[in-house]
Amino acid sequence: MRGTIFSDLLASITERGRAVLGLPQRETQGADGQTSIVDLCERLLSGRGEASGTALARAVLDAYDHLNEAGKKDFFLMLAESFGSDKSALLEAVDRWTQEETTERATELHYRSEPRRQELLRRLNYAAGGTAALVKMRETLLGHLPSHPALRAVDRDFVHLFSSWFNRGFLVLRRIDWTSPAIVLEKIIRYEAVHQILGWDDLRRRLDPPDRRCYAFFHPALLDEPLIFVEIALCHEVPSAIQPLLAHDRTGVPAGKAKTAVFYSISNCQQGLSGVSFGNFLIKQVVEELRRDLPGIKTFATLSPVPGFVRWMRTVAMAGMSAQDRAGVAFLDDPQWWTEPCLVAKTRPPLERLARQYFLDARLPDGRPVDPVARFHLGNGARLERINWIGDISPKGIQESAGLMVNYLYDLDWIEANHEAYANNGEIVASPEVRSPFSPDSPGNTLPGRSSRRGNAPKRISPPVGTRSK
Repeated sequence: MRGTIFSDLLASITERGRAVLGLPQRETQGADGQTSIVDLCERLLSGRGEASGTALARAVLDAYDHLNEAGKKDFFLMLAESFGSDKSALLEAVDRWTQEETTERATELHYRSEPRRQELLRRLNYAAGGTAALVKMRETLLGHLPSHPALRAVDRDFVHLFSSWFNRGFLVLRRIDWTSPAIVLEKIIRYEAVHQILGWDDLRRRLDPPDRRCYAFFHPALLDEPLIFVEIALCHEVPSAIQPLLAHDRTGVPAGKAKTAVFYSISNCQQGLSGVSFGNFLIKQVVEELRRDLPGIKTFATLSPVPGFVRWMRTVAMAGMSAQDRAGVAFLDDPQWWTEPCLVAKTRPPLERLARQYFLDARLPDGRPVDPVARFHLGNGARLERINWIGDISPKGIQESAGLMVNYLYDLDWIEANHEAYANNGEIVASPEVRSPFSPDSPGNTLPGRSSRRGNAPKRISPPVGTRSK
């Protein structure tokens, strides 16, 4: 209700501003679709009135919305070329700083070095719905970055501002359950990026039972729009495969008897906020919520996908493979290889070796792990606890990760130390089990429907101190 009242107030101010400026209800654009926006942007930057600023901001956003894809690209290029720093004013500020190195001159130098487009974006945010419009605008901008590197400066300005506007102090944690508004539930279905939700019945199975939880971060400027959400299963032990966890006929666990909370899906909802990190805050706050509500929970872990493994194996690792390993992984072209014991026997040894190499040794040029999920959890202070064989037999899981899944352990006594080791030294904190050769009796190492000597029960999570590797 408060959001609606505030939006109505902004709309009223905007209409008064349009009247003052003589603007029509919808600002028309020039013949080329560009001149009008440039003029409006300059007027917005030079204006001082609140009503006129709100109206001009709305007019710029309306004009932008009327552009086609090529016009939007030109708009971004215009921001890069014509709305950077005022060079003459910046040079004058540099001269004054070299002559008088005072706090006042340093502040002036900082102010003059800021690109004009940053202030433009701030003022565009005056408009009702401005924050959502700018998030959507950056989503479009991201699509043009690969072919127009000059736009990276514009993108940095978006990230700089979004990092302030979406900092932890503005975010609101809400639990999502079956009684949440339908508009929010529909977006949970739409935004789920790890394990597809197959309609409302499937969603209810993830939200309604006592051993299921879902939490999301929201921002006051984006009503009913989750920014990121996490799905949680309460279990007796850390699971090794996703299909039994999501099965419609599974046996539930009484919440009061659960010992483990498993984060099995984390989805970012707003592509326009890529690079603005708040997932680490989400996990830490959810852990605190669960510890308060369910003191019996002692273990916090993930059941995570390995989305880049097969792509890395086929592009990077293939050149260094032996002929025998290359022949073994060739069977991955058969989408049902994991159902055939003879193919599994040939495929498993090279996959195990490659998986250890992928997680422990493979790095990006900047030294970070190649796996994006690993970067996220290791950066948050988790430990690489276990690699699960045949953990995800969905078509997506087989195609992207050859069925592998991973457990990351959030040991509360070691999170800070693990984070510091990763952030400062690039160290990958991993359990002895990950570093030792795979055991045939490890959890998840049997085909579905077949049992090993130990069965399919997960092994006990090992102590928190693990070997580290740079």
